[in-house]
Amino acid sequence: MDANDLNLMSFLGQRKVEFIIPVYQRNYDWEREHCKQLFEDIVLCGSDDKIKAHFIGSIVYIHNGTYSMAKTNELTIIDGQQRLTTLTLIWIAIYKLAQKLERADLVDEVYESYIVNKRDAEKLKLRPTENNDGALRHVISPTSDEEFGEFSRVIDNFDYFSSEITEENLEVVLQGLDKLMFVEISLERGKDDPQRIFESLNSTGLDLSQADLIRNYILMGLEPDKQKEIYAKYWKSIESFAKNESTKENYVSDFIRDFLTLKNKTIPNKNKVYKEFKAAYKFNDEEKFVPVLKELKEYANYYNHLINTKNESDRDIRKYLDNINKLEIKVAYPFLLQVYADYRGAVLDKAEFINVLFLVEIFSWRRFIAGVATSALNKIFMRLYDDIDTRDYYNSLAKSLARKTGSQRLPKDAEILTALHERDIYNIHNRNRTFLLENLENFENREYVKIEGNSAITIEHIFPQTPSEGWRKDLGDVEYRDMGDVYLHTLANLTLSGNNGNLGNKIFTEKRDLPEKGYKHSRLFLNRYLSGINKWGIKELEERFQVLSQRFLKIWPYPDVQLDNKITYEEINIFDAEDPTNKKLAYAVFLNKKIHKRRISYFYVHIFSELFSLDPKRFFATNLAERVGITKREEELNRGVPINENYYIEANLSSFEKFSRIKDALTVFEFTDDLYIKYEN
Repeated sequence: MDANDLNLMSFLGQRKVEFIIPVYQRNYDWEREHCKQLFEDIVLCGSDDKIKAHFIGSIVYIHNGTYSMAKTNELTIIDGQQRLTTLTLIWIAIYKLAQKLERADLVDEVYESYIVNKRDAEKLKLRPTENNDGALRHVISPTSDEEFGEFSRVIDNFDYFSSEITEENLEVVLQGLDKLMFVEISLERGKDDPQRIFESLNSTGLDLSQADLIRNYILMGLEPDKQKEIYAKYWKSIESFAKNESTKENYVSDFIRDFLTLKNKTIPNKNKVYKEFKAAYKFNDEEKFVPVLKELKEYANYYNHLINTKNESDRDIRKYLDNINKLEIKVAYPFLLQVYADYRGAVLDKAEFINVLFLVEIFSWRRFIAGVATSALNKIFMRLYDDIDTRDYYNSLAKSLARKTGSQRLPKDAEILTALHERDIYNIHNRNRTFLLENLENFENREYVKIEGNSAITIEHIFPQTPSEGWRKDLGDVEYRDMGDVYLHTLANLTLSGNNGNLGNKIFTEKRDLPEKGYKHSRLFLNRYLSGINKWGIKELEERFQVLSQRFLKIWPYPDVQLDNKITYEEINIFDAEDPTNKKLAYAVFLNKKIHKRRISYFYVHIFSELFSLDPKRFFATNLAERVGITKREEELNRGVPINENYYIEANLSSFEKFSRIKDALTVFEFTDDLYIKYEN
C-alpha cells in the first residue's frame, strides 16, 4: 500500500487511465447540498490567492501492479466514487460552457484530459456502475438538453453545476480546481487487503449502509469479471426484492437483519448488521458464499411480498399480508420469512398459511388494543418458529401463543372487553383507528365501505366534543358530565359519517333525523343501532358497546385450542416470571445472547458478572453495590462468590431474593426488557 498527497487535477488528467467504479459500490447519491458545499469551496479557493491548496479527502484504488504504455490502465475505486463523479460532472459542465463560448483550446483540453481518453473517445475516463453510465453519457452528448426519462442524481447535479458555472466565474472555478489536493491510497491487487482498508475507512466515518458493507465484503475480494457475474446473478436481485416499490426506499439492511435474526436467533443491533453477518459467514472461496447468496436471494423474494403485498398473486393471501402491512407488524418478519419459505416448499398448504398469517394479526392486534407493551414482540417472534410442529403447523403455533403469559401474553376476551370499554380509541394512531372501524363496519358486509384514504367518510363523536346546551337538557348534569369525561373518546361513542360537518354538535334526535344526512338515512352498519333509538346516554352507549365488542371478538377471535393441564413453562421476561424457588432453568436470554445455566445460583453470578463488566461505575454511582452486596473484601460477606478477579458478590440468598436483586440491577441499568428466562418443564 502506498499513500501520497497529490494534486487532484494531475491525478484525473493522467493519460491512458480509467477510473472503474466496481459493481459492489453503492449508487452515486450526492445531493444538491453536497455539491453546493464543494462548489463553494472551489470558488473560495479560486478567488483567494492566499489559499494555496484545499484538501478534499482521500481516494483509494486497486491497481494490478504494472502500468502499460500500450493499453489503458484500470484503477478500481473502492473509496472516492462520490467525489470523482461530482468532479467529472463539473468538468463536463465546463466543457459544455467552453463549447458555447467557442473556446476551442479549453474544449479540447477538458475533453481529452478529464472526460475521455484521447485515442478512444468511446471510453470515458470515469466508468460508473451500470445505472449511472447512461446518465453520464447523456450529459456529455450534444442532446443533453433533452429529458433523460428518469430521475438521476447525475443529471440533477450536472444541471446544478451548469447553472452555477458561468462565463463570469469560469476562470475562478478553473483556478479553484487546480488547488484541490487529496490523499492517494493505492493498493496492489493480490498483495494488499482492500477489505481491511475499506473497513478501516468506514470506521472513521465513511457514510455507508450496513448493506453496502455486506455487498463489498462479498464482492470486493473477487476478480472483476467474477464480481460482475455474482452481482448480476444474486446481489442485484436481492437489492431489487428488498425495495419498497411505492416509496423507492431500500430495505436491504433491514432484510439482512431479519434474515440473521431468523438464522441466529439473536437480533443484531441495526448498526452492527455487517459485523454480525461477517461473523456468521466467513467467506474464503466461491463454494462457501454462493449457497448463502442463493438462500439470501430466495428469502429476499419472500421479503418482497411482505413489503410489496401487491406482488403476491393470490388475492386471499394478499388480504392478510395487507393487514400485517397496515398494522406495521415488522417485528414478525423474521418468523414470517420462514413461514413463507415453508408455504412455497409445500410444508403447509394455502389454508394453513392464511391461518398462520391471521393468527399473527390477531396476536399483535389484541396486544395493541389491550395496551400490552410492544418491547417483547421482537423477542417473541425471534424464536417463535422453534415452537412449530410442522406436522400440526397452525395448532402448534396457536398453543404456543396461548401459553404465553405476562408481557408476552395473548390477551383473552375479558381483557379485550375491558380495554375496548375504557380505552381512548379516538386518539390512537390514525392508521390503527381506521383499521379498527373499517373492519367493524365491513365484517360480513357484502358492499365494502372503504375508509382509509376516503375523504368522504369521517369519524364522528356521537356525543360531540363540543356539545350544545341541548345535550345537557336531554341528559341532565351528571350524565352530561360523565359522557364528556369518561366516554367521549371510547369506541362506543364513535361512528362513521359522510356528513360530519352537517351533524356537528347537534342534539342526538337532530343528528338522527337530519333529512338525507342523519343516522336514519345511513346505510352504514355502525349507524344501524343509532337509527332506532330516541336518546343517546350511558344506557344506550353501553348497549351499543355490547354490539361492537362482540363483533370485535368475532373478527379477531381468541384461538380455539385445548391446552393440557400439565404446566408448560414458556420463555418469559424475568419480571413476569413465577417464584424461582425449587425450579431450574432450561436457559436464559440476556441482551440477545443465550445463557445455559440451569442452577439459579450459577445464573445469578453470571448475570452480575455481565453487568459489572459492562459498567462497574454504575454499581457505585448508585446504591446498587450496597444493595446486592458487591465488595473487594470477601470476608465482609456471608458467602462471597467472585464476579471478576477483584470483586465478590453475596451469594448466601434464596432463589427468590436472587431474582429480586437481579431485577433491581436490571432496573438501574435500564435493561428491564432484556432478560428472558425459561424454566425446565
